[in-house]
Amino acid sequence: MSLRVPVSNAERYDSPRTKRLISIDLLRGLVMVLMALDHVRLFFLNAGFSPTDLTKTNIPLFFTRWVTHLCAPSFVFLAGVATYLALQRRQNKKEFSRFLLIRGLWLVLLELTVVRFGWIFDPTFSFFAAGVLWAIGWSMVILAVLIHLPIRAVATIGILLIVGHNLFDSVQAEQLGRWGWLWTILHQPKTLTPFPGKSFIIAYPLIPWIGVMGAGYAFGTVFTLEKSQRRKLLKRLGLGLILAFIILRAINIYGDPKPWSVQPSFSFTLLSFINCHKYPPSLLFLLMTLGSAILLLYVFESQRFSFLKPLALFGRVPLFFYIVHLWLIHIVAILLALPHYGLKAIFLTYIVSNLMPTDYGYNLPMIFGLWIIIVVLLYPICLWFANYKAKHQSWWLNYF
Repeated sequence: MSLRVPVSNAERYDSPRTKRLISIDLLRGLVMVLMALDHVRLFFLNAGFSPTDLTKTNIPLFFTRWVTHLCAPSFVFLAGVATYLALQRRQNKKEFSRFLLIRGLWLVLLELTVVRFGWIFDPTFSFFAAGVLWAIGWSMVILAVLIHLPIRAVATIGILLIVGHNLFDSVQAEQLGRWGWLWTILHQPKTLTPFPGKSFIIAYPLIPWIGVMGAGYAFGTVFTLEKSQRRKLLKRLGLGLILAFIILRAINIYGDPKPWSVQPSFSFTLLSFINCHKYPPSLLFLLMTLGSAILLLYVFESQRFSFLKPLALFGRVPLFFYIVHLWLIHIVAILLALPHYGLKAIFLTYIVSNLMPTDYGYNLPMIFGLWIIIVVLLYPICLWFANYKAKHQSWWLNYF
């Protein structure tokens, strides 16, 4: 998720003297609302299989999941953009580097505590999961070092990590002996067992995400350009990345560990074509999603959509939204399950379908209804927090 760093007069909404980049907030808000859809699906859907499993899924269910692929790459990329824009207005790079280091570690701590309980109430601490805040946090820690390099060097490192990491898809943690755990953290999603009875699920290996944040940091230079020039560049780059995805995916040789294949119908062949690998995000996955995100930035730079103002609000308080939406979804799931399962509903593993009762869950139309309700409930909560930030200058608010 893209998270707020200290910003200056060109980027803030939270005082009458300041102004934020509305296109960035709109994109943040959009992907956060889509993220809420994905997480409502995880907690409530009655399908016990992956929506992108072409042997079991249907088209509406597939696209309900597929459209949310935009979220994590956009979060991480925009975190890099925001870091660059904030740094341009701070003279002390050493001090800002320290801020990034602390904030990165803070996000990792949140992932392993507050967010972890937002996913599953497990007071035994039998498992931990390294999710999107884990990836953003450690990427910020690395970026705290990278910002001391020339911008071209950061861009080069970011692009190399994005483009080249699939060269190592064949390397397995088991081949590396006692260092296999490190490879799992860096590139291969897997469950580690650091202690007996304790599981550590690495869902977001770090290498490509560090590349995405580095690329976003370098991309921040685009937002220092004059607006018409910026729009032109956003359009060309967004279309260029999507075209690169189409060409490389059609060749079907490199860029994703799972090649596309001809399916029984044309529509499912198309689904196979766009069904790219997220854990970790492949080159093709990132071309597809970041290309779309940059095109959306172009649209939001070119047009003012007054009906999208709530998205801008969500984009102003992304970390707060992320934490609160998980707990809200989980609490609603418990309240709906209580009449059927009693107090056991509190400790159900909602997001692990194979451990849930076979009669649990709702159909896709119900998922969309619950999603709308959750987003509506989140609006006044986020509005309160945005107003609180506007009226207070406490140092800890910089970390939310």
